[in-house]
Formats: sequence, C-alpha cells, structure tokens
Amino acid sequence: MSKKASVLFVCVHNAGRSQMAAGYLQALAGDRVEVRSAGTAPKNEVNPSAVAAMLEEGIDISSNTPKVLSDEAVKASDYVITMGCGDTCPYFPGKTYLDWVLDDPAGQGVEAVRPIRDKIRQHIETLIAEIDAK
Repeated sequence: MSKKASVLFVCVHNAGRSQMAAGYLQALAGDRVEVRSAGTAPKNEVNPSAVAAMLEEGIDISSNTPKVLSDEAVKASDYVITMGCGDTCPYFPGKTYLDWVLDDPAGQGVEAVRPIRDKIRQHIETLIAEIDAK
C-alpha cells in the first residue's frame, strides 16, 4: 500500500481559507489524506465567520488553532496549496504546488464567506479526485 498523500494549505493568517480547506479535506477524504494548514502571519484564532460557514456544512473547525508556516511542514507535504500568500510561500522542488485564487474572508460576515466556502469545496472535490487517481 502506498503512503497516503499529504496536503498543506497555506494562507496569510491561517484563520479563514486554509482552515476551511483543511476542514473540508478532512471531512471529505477522511483518513485517506494527511491534512495540514499554516499561515505566513497567523492570527490568534480562526475567523468566526469561517467557523459559522463551515458549521452550516456540518464541519466544526472551531477548535483549530492558526499555526505559523514552517519549512518542515512544506517538506513533509506532497501538495502545497496556497491561497493569497504570493511570494512569501517557500518553494521546494518535487512538490505539487497549486494556487487557489479566493477572496479573503477576513473581516467579512458569514454571508460573504459562504461563496468563498463553496468555491473551496469545489477545489477540494477536484483535489480529492486527483489524489485518488494517482
């Protein structure tokens, strides 16, 4: 059996987009994939609107804590998915890098976060299909 794929989601604050993406991947792929998330400048807590939007999907990310991005996390991941951190994300050869263009949910209400959440879910479903195909 091959080792399971590992995915690292990176955004600036690790409070919204990357947390929602990690929550979806964990919920939809279960134990098939190892999930990490981090930020280049993490906030103190996960965005409450992101938590509320994910709870509507039955996924609780309220106990997650934003983490600072480390080279070790990148090296340990097969996929590195960036969301608006631009050139501040470290690059290591041999990884699959994807950049998802998503609006930043910071400071937004849950109404504004829902379309971002739904776009993340579409990306996650595509990613799972890609991982399963390998």
